[in-house]
Amino acid sequence: MSKYSQITEYLEHFLDNEVRKTGMQKVVVGLSGGLDSAVVAVLAQKVFKDDLLCVKMPSHYSSQSSLDDADELCRDFNLRSEIASIEPMLKAYEELNPNMDNLRKGNFSSRMRMSTLFDISARENALVLGTSNKSELMLGYGTLYGDLSSAINPIGDLYKSEVYELAEYLGVSKSIIKKPPSADLWDGQNDEDDLGYTYKQLDEAMKLYVEDRLSRDEIVKFGCDEKMLDMIIERIFRNHFKRKMPVIAKLTSRTLNHDFNYPRDIRL
Repeated sequence: MSKYSQITEYLEHFLDNEVRKTGMQKVVVGLSGGLDSAVVAVLAQKVFKDDLLCVKMPSHYSSQSSLDDADELCRDFNLRSEIASIEPMLKAYEELNPNMDNLRKGNFSSRMRMSTLFDISARENALVLGTSNKSELMLGYGTLYGDLSSAINPIGDLYKSEVYELAEYLGVSKSIIKKPPSADLWDGQNDEDDLGYTYKQLDEAMKLYVEDRLSRDEIVKFGCDEKMLDMIIERIFRNHFKRKMPVIAKLTSRTLNHDFNYPRDIRL
């Protein structure tokens, strides 16, 4: 059995188990036309069939290629989908705040999409599946209460380079796999341009630091770019708050997330 056939089988069981034990039967995924949401949607379709709803949430910054790719994926894998544009909400907010820079526009867009997705999940009595990969989570390359939000995330322990390989195994269309990674948060936005390095470069260094637990000096001896490595380490620690539940000030003997830590599927 190949690596990605094993991963696919495990993630199918993971999704089925984690959703069913909440008492729910349905899931929703925000489908952008990008790699990560495509992989999550294909995995979820294997488990939930018509109990999966893919939601396309374009704005005036969405590229036509992303919209076309999302449509192609739905056709290829028979995915049930609907469109819920965030363009009216985003334009209205931009008119009220004409001096927004790209970062603010991107964060607001991401949060509008997740607000829309959670509202649809309430309508459908469904759980929201996350689409953030491990590279993004470690670097903090995501929006708190935006794309980082979800009930269950099947790909959060896969680096971006591994998500590419899983997409190949799952048969995701080449147009999605080959295009530059972008969340279409503003005109011309590109993930690797934002980060300054390719995901391949970043992942190779992060695996040495995170998985192999090598020191900075040990990694440098492998020929790793020092400037990139320092950026990675700084971002991992600076953005740790994005990977945690909100910290609660401890005032009693049993405080949530301190010493009142039941598993999420605890039963009486």
